Amino acid sequence: MKNIIFIAPPAAGKGTQAVMVSSKYNIPHISTGDILRNSAKEDSERGRYIANEISNGRFVSSDIMLELITERLQQSDCDNGYILDGFPRNLEQAEQYEVILNKLNRELGYVIVLDIDKEVAKSRIVGRVSCPKCGSVFNENIDAAKPKQAGICDNCGTELVKRSDDNAETFDGRFQTYLEKTQPLIDYYEKKNVLYHVNSDLGKENTFEQIEKIIVSSL
Repeated sequence: MKNIIFIAPPAAGKGTQAVMVSSKYNIPHISTGDILRNSAKEDSERGRYIANEISNGRFVSSDIMLELITERLQQSDCDNGYILDGFPRNLEQAEQYEVILNKLNRELGYVIVLDIDKEVAKSRIVGRVSCPKCGSVFNENIDAAKPKQAGICDNCGTELVKRSDDNAETFDGRFQTYLEKTQPLIDYYEKKNVLYHVNSDLGKENTFEQIEKIIVSSL
């Protein structure tokens, strides 16, 4: 099984697809957000630094991020492949990531871009609601993802809430930032002939089917 990097704009379903692929193929889903949150709990100089950066809404330095990624990839559950979610974020990190791979004698694998129409993505963001108790996520704008009872979690009956940044104005800014920051990364991997595009407009099952075709084609 090859390693997978997912690249996607907001609301394209990157996290959902990573979980589905991880479950189907029994490879770890490595989320940089999870790594950082876990490291922030450590009683160490590095842990305190990460906790401070997160609490102040700043990005952790690339050096620390690369250090954490290296440590995670050295764990035995990564020996048969893994999914990277949230890394690399830019061209510099992509180049440094390949240095890590060379040291660990690992292949780059697949880079899968989840493409989505901006208006489809915006509808997903604006309609998204979640349960503060069990974490379940629903969407008021998508029939298949609506809660059975408006505003109430299907799983535990708790009142659903909307994140303050799940609005059209914030989304427009995030989407534009994604386009500007990510295009050089996409171009970089395209030149290496490891890039695959998947249309994620039509829902998670359709998106997963497209990803499976990419994976199965080289097994």
